[in-house]
Amino acid sequence: MPDIIILGVFVADAAYRTEKMPVTGQTLLGTGFQLGPGGKGSNQAVAAAKAGGDVGFLSRIGADTFGQMGRDVWAEAGVRPLVIEDPERPTGSAGIFIEEATGKNAIVIVPGAAGAIGVADVEAQARAIAGAKVAMTQLEQPMDAAERFLQIAAEAGVTTILNPAPAADLPEGMLALCDYVTPNETEAEELTGCRVTGPEDALAAAKALLAQGVRRGALITLGENGALFWDGKDAVHAKPMNAGPVVDTTGAGDAFNGGFATAMAEGQIVEAALCFATAVAALSVTKHGTAASMPSRPEIEALL
Repeated sequence: MPDIIILGVFVADAAYRTEKMPVTGQTLLGTGFQLGPGGKGSNQAVAAAKAGGDVGFLSRIGADTFGQMGRDVWAEAGVRPLVIEDPERPTGSAGIFIEEATGKNAIVIVPGAAGAIGVADVEAQARAIAGAKVAMTQLEQPMDAAERFLQIAAEAGVTTILNPAPAADLPEGMLALCDYVTPNETEAEELTGCRVTGPEDALAAAKALLAQGVRRGALITLGENGALFWDGKDAVHAKPMNAGPVVDTTGAGDAFNGGFATAMAEGQIVEAALCFATAVAALSVTKHGTAASMPSRPEIEALL
């Protein structure tokens, strides 16, 4: 059984680079285009595996070229594919718009086959989920599948991580299935109503998340301000790292989450896990792409 099991979506990313972000009704000439593997769950699985984790990825893909792209990238990264090939639906896709000067991005995702992930798919992998050290999911697939995934893991004593992205209303009691929750500023505000602009605001939001049931800690990622962790007693501000010029922030949050999952599966203390995850994210933004930008373990150790 894999040490880390991740439930999530795989999509093919079509990334368009422009000098500035388009606005409604505007047509721009782009400066570059890249087609590659994406989806938060898949990105996190690749990040965790390349960081040294033993990872299984649970998803649905279509019987098509994009689905084969997913299989190829998982094989290269060392991810075990616990995937269902859906003959009725295409593999998902995403359109990504990247501002050349800043690396900022805007994304539209169509889950495709992964949008049909159901409770039965999760229950079919119950033995693998219960046998893992860490179980992590996000909210790109249907909510009932994510909730059942966390429930199976929590009942088995597996460390559970929820990356609540994209932001959505959660069923009552779902946060109580989570040892750790890892929103960014926007997602933390959606979940708590607390506006988050920096570490002080993040602490208030983190406290609110624990009050809603999160069991061991809230970890709010703050972009260029690092990350803030609160476990109910102590706050830790993980400062950002500089690994080189920022060229593309797409997938930085997925890199962080994948790194955090690997560190936790290895038994690192939270402070060390935060540092490890920060290094993974810092390295990822120095390269173009999502899965392609995830750093190797030697690169992470060199930065640390």
